Amino acid sequence: MADKVRLGIIGIGNQGGNYLKSYADGKLPEIEITCVADVDERRFENAKEKIPDVVCFNSADELLASGLCDAVVVATPHYFHPPMVIDALKAGIHVMSEKPAGVYTKQVKEAIDASKKSDKTYAMMFNQRTNPVFRKVKELVSGGKYGEIKRVCWVITDWFRTQAYYDSGSWRATWSGEGGGVMLNQCPHQLDLWQWICGMPCKVRAFCHEGKWHDIEVEDDVTIYAEYPNGATGTFITTTGDWPGSNRLEITLDKARILTEWDAMEKKWKLRVCELNKGIEEFINGAEGGFDKPIGTWTEEIIEGVGSQHEGVINAFAAHILRGEPLIADGCEGINGLTISNAAFLSSWLDKTVELPFDDELYYQLLNEKIKNSKFEKTVREQTQADMSGTF
Repeated sequence: MADKVRLGIIGIGNQGGNYLKSYADGKLPEIEITCVADVDERRFENAKEKIPDVVCFNSADELLASGLCDAVVVATPHYFHPPMVIDALKAGIHVMSEKPAGVYTKQVKEAIDASKKSDKTYAMMFNQRTNPVFRKVKELVSGGKYGEIKRVCWVITDWFRTQAYYDSGSWRATWSGEGGGVMLNQCPHQLDLWQWICGMPCKVRAFCHEGKWHDIEVEDDVTIYAEYPNGATGTFITTTGDWPGSNRLEITLDKARILTEWDAMEKKWKLRVCELNKGIEEFINGAEGGFDKPIGTWTEEIIEGVGSQHEGVINAFAAHILRGEPLIADGCEGINGLTISNAAFLSSWLDKTVELPFDDELYYQLLNEKIKNSKFEKTVREQTQADMSGTF
């Protein structure tokens, strides 16, 4: 059995370039990066500086056909993630996709179907699942000690961006270039964590304001209201137009309340839990006084560190290929957070509540209408792939 996985990287822009650095710094012990692919040959110099023997290709097709790798990481623009995943699996190569899994669920379902027909691994780069604060929150919610979720609210408004950020690339914040704004660019990790911790909603009503705070064609201010099968409700609020923003997750369960917040001053995650002596439903129906309240005991802890992040996800990917150890995130799970964002867009465009599962074809049709009117034309997108590759 091989002791290392030969890895190729498709797209060596920002994130792809970070993987080269992680490898050069010795943080990927069971990985050997053997080849890279990018449409911008200027990036090959950086790759050669970090890995002198790396083989560079001008296209993903050449890399996949080279026989030089057992696995690949896809770090290209969003629209290319599903087709490249499919191509890798068909070539008999394990594949990890950067976030998001794609732009629209119809396309991601095709990648999932391909993975089910393949004996190779399909994984997602959901590095925030390694963050100890979210792992702890998931443990508290999933453990069953505190009963079912009643309400969840995530306010994540610390994504502030200037107009100069959006003007830095003609593809940025366009329907044809990125396929969305804050939900597709900044929030895929949080949308994944939301469903990973709390489960998938059954209904979504959303308000996605396009170009509210910036001169852009996609959404930069979003409020999502969700309903769950057990009657619980949730809200997800995000924007790139608030400063100072916040990152605060509140979860109310029958027997506890969990508050998680990033302290920007101390640069630490804080986690507070209020454990109740009786369940809320039991107390509501059994209390004698009209203003009686359950007794709650608060505990607080500061969560140090951010987890193993990207390196941890890739190392788990290698361990899974070599020894069958668990992945951080299976590729098939990538559709869940995307389902929420697609449903939110659809709800906002149709101005009504959307039930899950929703009509993939209708969403695809409406998205294409947006793309047709996008200022970033397809021909321009093809000419400037090099500027976009791996940039998030």
